Amino acid sequence: MAARLLAVFATQVQAVVVAWQVYDLTRSPMALAYVGLAQFLPMLVLLLPAGDLIDRFSRKPILAVSWAVGAVCSGLLWWLSGHGAAGVAGIYAVLVLFGCSRAFSGPALQSLLPQIVPREQLAPAIAANSMIMRAASIGGPFLGGLLYAAGGGQLTYAICFISLLLGTVLLVALVAVRYAGAPAPTQGTMFERFGAGIRFIRTRPIILGTISLDLFAVLLGGVVALLPIYAHEVLHVGPQGLGALRSAMAIGEVSAGLYLSLRPFNRRVGRTMFIAVAVFGVANLVFSLSSVFILSFVALMIAGAADMVSVYIRGALVQFSTPDHMRGRVNAVNMLFIGSSNELGEFRAGTSAAALGAIPAAIVGGVCTLAVVGLWSRIFPTLRDVDQFEEASAISEQPAARVQTD
Repeated sequence: MAARLLAVFATQVQAVVVAWQVYDLTRSPMALAYVGLAQFLPMLVLLLPAGDLIDRFSRKPILAVSWAVGAVCSGLLWWLSGHGAAGVAGIYAVLVLFGCSRAFSGPALQSLLPQIVPREQLAPAIAANSMIMRAASIGGPFLGGLLYAAGGGQLTYAICFISLLLGTVLLVALVAVRYAGAPAPTQGTMFERFGAGIRFIRTRPIILGTISLDLFAVLLGGVVALLPIYAHEVLHVGPQGLGALRSAMAIGEVSAGLYLSLRPFNRRVGRTMFIAVAVFGVANLVFSLSSVFILSFVALMIAGAADMVSVYIRGALVQFSTPDHMRGRVNAVNMLFIGSSNELGEFRAGTSAAALGAIPAAIVGGVCTLAVVGLWSRIFPTLRDVDQFEEASAISEQPAARVQTD
């Protein structure tokens, strides 16, 4: 948990500072769009080898190497801030490398958790870990805004570098893997093995519906990429205010995550997930229409709490539905969908803001999220009607024989 806390803290600090720095240099919504695109494209390209390697080899060293590469990226941004010669082009180049590291760190991190806790404790462990990660998301953006206002990029990126490096050391030195299953078989080519993972997802409506709901709901309705514009031009707050806005969602997420870690529920999980995503969309709509900082802050808090409930259910459903030898490939696809909803969502939000303006783009996104919830509840009735997490394992096993013969 300490290693994950440091890594996510550094990532969140770096995200808010990069966004502010790029917008401060360009004053262009399209520049923010390219920040997301620079990180998403490497994840798309590396999806196949990342998932295959994570299933065939030990996940802990893969995660350690990817975090170490992330530390190198923070160090490069630190150097660029001190020299100021490469400008925005240099920042984009480093973000491409950072996207490469995230292509491996994301699925490796998700696949490692079931190997360090017993299965009966997996659901509350997911809630506890999500809550700890969101705690980093509170302090990260807020502190990132303060640090950038106080010492610029040099101070901020130096702290990111140290945090990622220390997280890597803690992971290597102290994390014990006790519940690892047998590795995936190595027959066939990498494309064939990854194709088996794709077929597994395609024939499991719970997994397919869960990860695609996250993809389209956040891709179309996320407002995080627009926060620098809102901070500059709508709410008229500086980098400190931007950091507070970035932290608002995390405050809601941590509050909900703390409750779920203490009082995990296991009834009507499918319907609850759809309700949570709908609340997320409504809260984003309120934010998009607000010109008052307090109201905007509260709306983002509610959106964060709803997202945490959805993350808790989604994470548990995917883990319970997936055997250990398949988790690398499934989580690689899942992280691609998450990356699409985040980084590609930032590109969508930036281009929409450039074409329509920030406020209309945010409104359209919130409406689209609600439309996705209604449509997915009809397309995936099996997901909607799941009552307990354990049912996901039983449902997932039913088509296994057909998948083996594909």
